[in-house]
Amino acid sequence: MIDLRTLPVFLAVLLALDAPAGAADLYNHDSWPALASDRTAHKSGDVLTVLVYESAAATDTASSGSTRDSKVGGELSAGTTFDKSASLGLSGESDDTGSIGRSGGMVAQISVTVDGVLPNGDLHIAGQQVMNINGEKTKIQIKGRVRLADISPANTVLSSRIADAAIDYDGSGFVTRSAQAGLLTRVFNWLGIP
Repeated sequence: MIDLRTLPVFLAVLLALDAPAGAADLYNHDSWPALASDRTAHKSGDVLTVLVYESAAATDTASSGSTRDSKVGGELSAGTTFDKSASLGLSGESDDTGSIGRSGGMVAQISVTVDGVLPNGDLHIAGQQVMNINGEKTKIQIKGRVRLADISPANTVLSSRIADAAIDYDGSGFVTRSAQAGLLTRVFNWLGIP
């Protein structure tokens, strides 16, 4: 027989046993990659590798030509003993052609950090790499916007797939200084002396 005073406690225990058991999720979606996919950058603070393969070439050609031919002639005679004639001819020809060509290329790999996620899901990236080899300092900086669809399973993106890309390559040191023209050469160039 059940005591009526303990009936509420007994009913509470029965209801608690009938309720579904709650368990904590052992899988943290933010810190563990899915088992069937590679981990790629998708949020602020993630690292992404940019493969820089840039090549640019430009040429510009202009030409002009002109031909002028002028002749002047005259004759002077007086009587039978004085008979002189003269003529003057001037001609000129010009054929001017100019051509300008410029090309450049860069191959590098640099890891950058996602510093923001845009409202449409694109990632804003920024990063730099500084190398100092035998007193020659080289610095590469990259900024831009990357679509998630352009990130490969290896967590890399080509530099040609970065929107609003700003890629800066700069160097300083002995080799860079020795490649610049000397003071006298710059003065002669400024004066137009070859």
